[in-house]
Amino acid sequence: MNIECHETETALDQLYDEICQLIQHVSMHGRARLDRCAGLEKAQTLNKSVVNLSHYLALREIDLRPLQVKLAQAGLSSLGRAEPHVYANLKKVMDMLNLALNKPSQDEADFPYPHFGEGDEILEENAAIILGGARRTQMTRIMVTLPTEAATDEKLVHDLVNEGMDIARINCAHDDVSTWRKMIDNIRNANADLNVSCRILMDLAGHKIRTGSILSDPQSLFIKIKKNNGDHYPNAIRFEIVSDQQSSTDMTEKSKNAFIFPVPKAVYSNLTGGDRLTLIDAQGKPRAINLLITPENNRIIGLCDKTIHLVTGLQVTWQRRVDTCYADQHTFRFVNLNSVAKKARLFTGDLLFLHKHQPDGFVINEQTDEALKAVAHISCSVPDVIDILKQGDRVWIDDGKISAYVTEKDTDYVVLRITRAGIKGTKLKPDMGLNFPETVLNLPTLTSKDQSDLDFICEHADIVGLSFIETRDGISELIAELQRRNAAQLPIIAKIETARAVKNLPEILFASLACHPVAVMIARGDLAIELGHVRMAEIQEEILWLCEAAHVPVIWATQVLESIAKYGIGSRPEFTDAAMSVRAECVMLNKGLYILDALRSLNAVLKCMQAHQRKKISRLRALHW
Repeated sequence: MNIECHETETALDQLYDEICQLIQHVSMHGRARLDRCAGLEKAQTLNKSVVNLSHYLALREIDLRPLQVKLAQAGLSSLGRAEPHVYANLKKVMDMLNLALNKPSQDEADFPYPHFGEGDEILEENAAIILGGARRTQMTRIMVTLPTEAATDEKLVHDLVNEGMDIARINCAHDDVSTWRKMIDNIRNANADLNVSCRILMDLAGHKIRTGSILSDPQSLFIKIKKNNGDHYPNAIRFEIVSDQQSSTDMTEKSKNAFIFPVPKAVYSNLTGGDRLTLIDAQGKPRAINLLITPENNRIIGLCDKTIHLVTGLQVTWQRRVDTCYADQHTFRFVNLNSVAKKARLFTGDLLFLHKHQPDGFVINEQTDEALKAVAHISCSVPDVIDILKQGDRVWIDDGKISAYVTEKDTDYVVLRITRAGIKGTKLKPDMGLNFPETVLNLPTLTSKDQSDLDFICEHADIVGLSFIETRDGISELIAELQRRNAAQLPIIAKIETARAVKNLPEILFASLACHPVAVMIARGDLAIELGHVRMAEIQEEILWLCEAAHVPVIWATQVLESIAKYGIGSRPEFTDAAMSVRAECVMLNKGLYILDALRSLNAVLKCMQAHQRKKISRLRALHW
């Protein structure tokens, strides 16, 4: 035997030992994981998808990079495409080594496992059951989130179905049952007219935590007392009482360090120290403004010792002190001429009060030594979150445009310190999403609204979406609710939106694989906020691999061709992102004014890319230059 042959045989012997050890590790650790899966009956553990997922998780516990290099040098199969058939891939490599080294073949695994090609077939079958059969040559389906207009614009829905919408998504966080019913009727009519089958996904809203409403009246003035503000009148709100006939320039000059309170000219000319103005403010609270005249400049000052909420139109009564009582002199309507911020603009370093219970958000105008400062207060749509948050917890607002952390906590609110906002500040508006990446919220899987919506969904939808799932108990709860409503086989799409959901994804899959049709949506918007964009780029790949090992269809979602959908013009990076989505079984487009253009563009990208890529496998189609 020459030296080269001896070295080759030695290398193959070493590979043989490594593969033997790897197969042993996968079998032993895979079995151990199956044994730990509480709730799986013995018959269910024989499900090939469950077995393959347990094998894949055991395989990926080891750094396979050195072994991959050795396999490539020996001209043997790589393990880089083992996802749908882990044990079959390992066994094939072992069979080749047995032949090369004239060794006997190894025993079969204890559990039934998918053979080459079988895992792909199971995945395609699952995709057809859950997402429906693909209508075009490409296997990647297209989902479109319907706008409210889809309820009244039957032509829009018809065009979407005709252009290739395979699944229509209705977000139960928006609109109502009446609107959803009209959308569904339009989809069914388009299906019948075009002789196609566009499925309907209805997403449960879940605990989408958002900012509450903000008073929209531009004349609304909410003023808070600044305690011990260094003014001559501590612990009181100071008003400059002016005639409504004074010039705007004079009013502006007087309002630099105080709020102006205009009164009719006939009233102003008769005011004297000791008088007062009384009213019921916008929150139904009785308030009194006591008047005094400053000796140095003969100006009339009004002082209020309580927080006051003023809006144009409030009835004000001028009263004069007579002995120990006040007598009404004249009644008039208040007109707010102060400058009022409609929305709070947050800057780095600002404080934001996040309240548990607050009917409407508001801007408090606080009086300082230098000027008037606006501070925003707003409510949280899920009050229980306030109790759970701790000092130091991070908070993201509006898809990460604003970042903050909890700096102070009270019974009914937390105070957030803004750590990042736009250079020119970022507006705080109603219905902005709130994310808490470091906080385990442990909120119930289904809200009372979800329970109510689920009755409608089970009757009308083809698929149900579970938002903000984080644990195996969450999907088990939804499966139980579906069974209770005689919808045991209604497919579920588990939306992966938090870091905790990513960590628990294997257990979520184990809880559903053997008993219920399930798909996974990579909700990249919320997920990127939770994980950061760099980690998100890595995690979206890992979710694709994990789901392929479980033979679970994947929906690639959030901001796909968003510029086209919203503005009609796409960017080059967006097309690259859309091309990557061909590895999923479905791609989701969000609503927008130019959604039909986005749908046509996505169809074209998928048609081109399917000839080049399937999952992780490059198909090596002949190049055309």
